[in-house]
Amino acid sequence: MSTIAIQVEGVSKRFRLRSAGGNTLKSLVMDRFRSGADTSRELWALKDVSFTVEKGTTLGLIGANGAGKSTLLALLAGTMMPTEGHLKTHGTISSLLELGAGFHPDLTGRENVFLAGAIMGLTREQMNRRFDAIVEFADIGRFIDQPVKHYSSGMYVRLGFAVAVEVDPDVLLVDEVLAVGDASFQRKCLRRMAEFREQKKTMLIISHDLNTIQTVSDQILFLDHGRVLGHGAPSQVIGQYETFSRDQVSSDRRREWGTREVILTGAQFLNEAGQETTRVTWGEALTIRLHYDAKTPVGPSVFGYGISDEQGRLVHGNNTQIEAISIPSLSGRGTMVLTLPSLNLAKGTYLFSFSVHSADHQVNYHRLDHAFAIGVEATKSFEGLCYMPCEWKQEPSTAQP
Repeated sequence: MSTIAIQVEGVSKRFRLRSAGGNTLKSLVMDRFRSGADTSRELWALKDVSFTVEKGTTLGLIGANGAGKSTLLALLAGTMMPTEGHLKTHGTISSLLELGAGFHPDLTGRENVFLAGAIMGLTREQMNRRFDAIVEFADIGRFIDQPVKHYSSGMYVRLGFAVAVEVDPDVLLVDEVLAVGDASFQRKCLRRMAEFREQKKTMLIISHDLNTIQTVSDQILFLDHGRVLGHGAPSQVIGQYETFSRDQVSSDRRREWGTREVILTGAQFLNEAGQETTRVTWGEALTIRLHYDAKTPVGPSVFGYGISDEQGRLVHGNNTQIEAISIPSLSGRGTMVLTLPSLNLAKGTYLFSFSVHSADHQVNYHRLDHAFAIGVEATKSFEGLCYMPCEWKQEPSTAQP
């Protein structure tokens, strides 16, 4: 007996983009003539995606909006067909792909529950046996007999998730269900997912909550613009995704300029163990080896750095001149070593900028603005982005006259 629940081989999905007002007969004919040559009107939501999922495995799907995650689940659910490649699933599939998907707005919650069961091939008797459990899980009370068009977004997703899990599928596909609903409902979902794992069910889950998806997943698939960039152990792939995301932030804001008599050729970020890293923990030391090449000898010079948040707002900056470090001249290749004994920053992504300029500030030899991204992990609680040590002391109160 095969141990594979899902097999995807070279799957691609193409969508044709139409301009606004493109539903006329003339526009359709023109699109037909242009379609052979104008590939700019095509969107490949997935491109050459291949992977397998063993039975009983929970696979988390991560990636930015537009990465192709939802399209992949729709293909597996059978609501779309691939443009290229093949996919195969084994066993019954239940899915919650989007808010209220499959619900008819004019039907009541009760009627939609039985309709969903019929679509999945379950008899009315089978749904009758599951109905009370579905209503209990959804926790929508008397609204079960109201048209779902009157439901809130939370009620929609609670009922949809309840139907998806209570029909006892072999494979469960869930798209961002944890993004809707209160904390109590999220905990209920996580408990139900844990029960599924114990029952050796197969799950594919999309979530932007990296902590949650790392907890519930056995493996993670990382997609970007329809292509697989990572697939494997959760901690490894999430680390890869976080590094990729930080680099994207840096790339969007990076700016480079200067006269280039001296060039900053690169920077190495080292943790307390002396290992290169793109992620540090609050309060730990960070060492930066900043490499330069003075192609033309120059006189007194200053090296500086700045730390900004993801929006490019300066958090902290300093330079060798402020710290009274004298650099009489520069010639040839060399390295400046910057040590931050305690990186007291709040959790998040930060962008490092570096510069080298003349001591009189008249000539900027080279500036790399927002060129290097670092992630900071922090459990320390405080307001703002930078922690400042402080002491509190209550003085004895004075007696009121």
